Amino acid sequence: MDKITFTLNGKPVTLTTDGNRMLQWVLRTDLGLTGTKYGCGVGLCGACTVLVDRKMTRACVTPVKNVAGKNVLTIEGLAADGKLHPLQEAFARHDAFQCGFCTPGMIMSAAALLMENPKATREDIIAHMDGNLCRCGAHTRILDAIEDAAKTWKGETRP
Repeated sequence: MDKITFTLNGKPVTLTTDGNRMLQWVLRTDLGLTGTKYGCGVGLCGACTVLVDRKMTRACVTPVKNVAGKNVLTIEGLAADGKLHPLQEAFARHDAFQCGFCTPGMIMSAAALLMENPKATREDIIAHMDGNLCRCGAHTRILDAIEDAAKTWKGETRP
């Protein structure tokens, strides 16, 4: 068992667990943050995307020991002071989801892009989001939402 400390959604967390457990299961099972979804289990679909030190990270293939001392941001940490994050607002405004299963991963991937490149073009967005799968076929609305959010959000980190 390892003692692992990191910052989660702006708050310090210390866990005693097997450091080789995947971050996905620590978030969902130990910490009750179920927004990070399990999709493929091999880091290809994007449903489990979180940000680690502002970088897009697939939680299903990231051992929890790899986030020790780092900042982890999940979909639950995007909203601040009771107000949705601009990406969350844009996804709602553009109906950029159907079943909603992929939505947290889509939003977190888009957040990573816009933190790094707040002036992302549609082509930048398409290239970046290529690794996130939506089985419902809402891709056009997802792209519209991210493009819309890029106009108002300037890449700041939340919480």
